[in-house]
Amino acid sequence: MKPTPVVPLLALLGAFAAPAAQAAIADFGTCGVTLRGAALGNGMAAERFDRLFADVVPDPSVLTLLDAQPEFTTPIWDYLAALVDEQRVTDGRAMLAAHRELLDRLAAQYGVDPATVVAVWGVESDYGRVTGKRPLLQSLATLSCNGRRQPFFRGELLALLTLIDGGDLGAEGLTGSWAGAFGQTQFMPSTYARIAVDGDGDGRRDLVASIPDALASTANYLKRAGWRNGQPWGVEVRLPAGFDATLAGRGKRRPLSAWRTLGLVLADGTPLQVPTMADDSAAALLLPAGAKGPALLAFRNYDAIYSYNAAESYALAIATLADRLRGGSGLTAAWPTDDPGLGRNERRELQTLLLARGHPIGSADGMVGDATRRAIRIEQQRLGWPDADGRAGTRILQALRDAEPSVATAFKLPANHAQFTQSPIVQSRIPMKDVQGLSAGDFNGFAAWKVETPFSTAAISVFGGQLLSFVPKDGVEVMWLSPLAKQPPTPIRGGSPVCWPYFARQGQGNDVPSHGFVRTVPWELRNARRESDGTMVLTLAPPAMENLSLRLTMTLRIGRVLEQELLTENTGSQPVAFTQALHNYFNVSDALAVDVGGLDGLTYLDKLDGGNAHVQQGDWNLRDPRDPGRSDRIYTAAGGRYELRDPGFARRIAISTEGSYSAVLWNAGEQAAQRMQDIGAGWRNYVCIEAANVGPDVIELAPGGRHVLKQVFEVKPL
Repeated sequence: MKPTPVVPLLALLGAFAAPAAQAAIADFGTCGVTLRGAALGNGMAAERFDRLFADVVPDPSVLTLLDAQPEFTTPIWDYLAALVDEQRVTDGRAMLAAHRELLDRLAAQYGVDPATVVAVWGVESDYGRVTGKRPLLQSLATLSCNGRRQPFFRGELLALLTLIDGGDLGAEGLTGSWAGAFGQTQFMPSTYARIAVDGDGDGRRDLVASIPDALASTANYLKRAGWRNGQPWGVEVRLPAGFDATLAGRGKRRPLSAWRTLGLVLADGTPLQVPTMADDSAAALLLPAGAKGPALLAFRNYDAIYSYNAAESYALAIATLADRLRGGSGLTAAWPTDDPGLGRNERRELQTLLLARGHPIGSADGMVGDATRRAIRIEQQRLGWPDADGRAGTRILQALRDAEPSVATAFKLPANHAQFTQSPIVQSRIPMKDVQGLSAGDFNGFAAWKVETPFSTAAISVFGGQLLSFVPKDGVEVMWLSPLAKQPPTPIRGGSPVCWPYFARQGQGNDVPSHGFVRTVPWELRNARRESDGTMVLTLAPPAMENLSLRLTMTLRIGRVLEQELLTENTGSQPVAFTQALHNYFNVSDALAVDVGGLDGLTYLDKLDGGNAHVQQGDWNLRDPRDPGRSDRIYTAAGGRYELRDPGFARRIAISTEGSYSAVLWNAGEQAAQRMQDIGAGWRNYVCIEAANVGPDVIELAPGGRHVLKQVFEVKPL
């Protein structure tokens, strides 16, 4: 039985009805009442609690992360390669120098050396750069009432509320990890309450914005966890032949002298002697990858690190990074794998190679997400590997290094681009007055070529060569043009933007316009003719770009149907690869009511799901429960025949394409559109069905080669 809905937190209940999670999700309403009562029992005012939770909604995605922590699911060589890479070492040494006075003071006060404190900072948040983006109240409220370990997370939520109520933290914009850890060194709220200290003397314990508070609190934590000043965390050792690996384990401690008797020596082969450690010092043997990998003897200080996050790989990351920050060279023994993990510099190199092969993975940022893993799987399959697992390792990096150089899809900004990006002036090589039905003038505030035929009217913007309008006789406008569209040089929102010679960012720098060069420059009308039945044929082209061997010509045939062709020619002496799209914004009565046929069974890459691949089931629409009201999908190996059915306008638009190997289906959706000044509430008035060659569908042209992308629109009654 659900309680009377008087508590704002009860709004969480309805949103939690996700089918996949129903079986594991408790009655959130009852739980909300319990949490409210506990918070009030801790002294929080009812009005304060209600205000904090007025907009809190559940996040079912955190439940799947309970059993997917990287410390327990990632191979140790991948985990350490990512966290103890050259970039983190270099940055850490810079932090040691920058905060030397503070760290020396903390070492004297707490007895914890600077390298260890900075290593925790580096592993937990990359020195304050990555502190987590999930709203803490949302994550902890979700975990408090669902899944396993609910009592633990309820305690953390109540501790967080106490910190907020006491003034240590501000609730607005407070984010952290999915499990509730937050701040520069990622304390859980209860740890924050017990251990955090004021390191900068301002009267507050602020581990989010204050580096002195965060580092002092970390030193205090390690001290209270049993850190012993002047002692090492451990040493790397070498095992004798035939050693009994069952003697290893953090809980199986022996005196240092006993390990020496069993034949252990230091990694360099010298006798097992450890400065500052007596022979009777207890030590545990760690074999994080088994007897064939590195072997380590861990002392009491290792346990202090381990208590920060109870995972062997995590503690080893802190310990080995601290050693590197002190000037060490890292572990001596190799990991038992022929495919070691990659640091961020190597990951960026791998991503650069993937971008050069046309994979739409965004930028080469060194962060391996779903899009990068999908691209790796594609390349592994091309290489004929039976284990196409998408893992970013040394093997695939070396394979791509050794592969035949691919033609890059990245383009630099042409030197003469800036001179064209001014307010367009109508340019024409023909006297338009000689062509019946063709004129130049204003269309909804944009300089345009306007066409009238017996069958339809159309308008093409001079800026970007962009089809702005196509209206069949006695029909409704086919193209959507935003009433909020900005004036040049801002790209025009709506119509059919020409995205060329690249779509999205496939290796492009931030100095180039998104979606290509030609949509931000004025075009020229090269030719126009009127056929015997009144159909108008226009030939247009953008200006020639310096240092770009590709040339583009567009032909529009406007009559009973609309035909549009993009002809790309390679006038250079080297192969060139490019991507492109005719980014059609179709005018619809209600974006939530229309359907698009012709996509059933096709594989699509879902940008809203990290670029993961899925298979379309039935027609496309914005009522898909996977992402209702929004879409950003690339359909690969597309068939080129689609139909947009619009019951509100009682029409269907048949769309056929040639030379198009992919289709893009996009709508920003309500929330994203609110952040886009030239869409706003207009998101329900359009859907984008784009004829394209994007993502993995890259076009490569040999010198002298030509490619034609063609699309045809035909409006029919529903």
